[in-house]
Amino acid sequence: MDALNKTVHVLNKNSESVKYLIKKDKRFEKVVDLIGEITYVTYSDPYIFLLDTIIGQMLSNKVADILTERVHQLCNDSVTPDAIALISDDKLREVGISYSKISFIRNLTNAVKSKELSFENLTNLSDEEIIKIITKVKGIGPWSAKMFLIFVMNRLDVLPYEDVAFLQGYKWMFNARKMTPSAIKSKCSKWHPYCSVAARFLYKILDLGFTKKPYADY
Repeated sequence: MDALNKTVHVLNKNSESVKYLIKKDKRFEKVVDLIGEITYVTYSDPYIFLLDTIIGQMLSNKVADILTERVHQLCNDSVTPDAIALISDDKLREVGISYSKISFIRNLTNAVKSKELSFENLTNLSDEEIIKIITKVKGIGPWSAKMFLIFVMNRLDVLPYEDVAFLQGYKWMFNARKMTPSAIKSKCSKWHPYCSVAARFLYKILDLGFTKKPYADY
């Protein structure tokens, strides 16, 4: 199953969200100019996204990718709750998944199979309601829930201040010293209702290596 939705989303200076962010935050235009256009696709399989998120928690991207690929191969690359349920704990341990993450994977899989977590029922709920529902599954915290909102549901106004990559981009952009959630929420309040769009640009600015030099040097 292809976990990515083939609908391509484009963000550039002609996008309403980007025009709004530039108008509200004078520092944001430089970010957009450095990056140019962003294109992205969203995940169409929410179970796979959350599974992969659990596997990758607290790991480098490289290690996370390796372990994720190993688990997918155990399912012959047909990853479903039923397929994961058939894999023994011993097999998951053999490919490098920790005991705690195996437990979290079981929690997620059981919740989806029992319909305790029904992705179809999330569509019309608010971001806060979705976070509350998803984080009832042990092993999925606020960070994972926010990543789900941004990368699966394409919600536009999520501020992922728990995310290390976002924080690096934020610190670079504002030369910030105070990195508390309240300080970040206050500084970024001008981004509403497009916090997720701003976050995507900060992720990209980090990926492209622009944070290696101070914002003021560009």
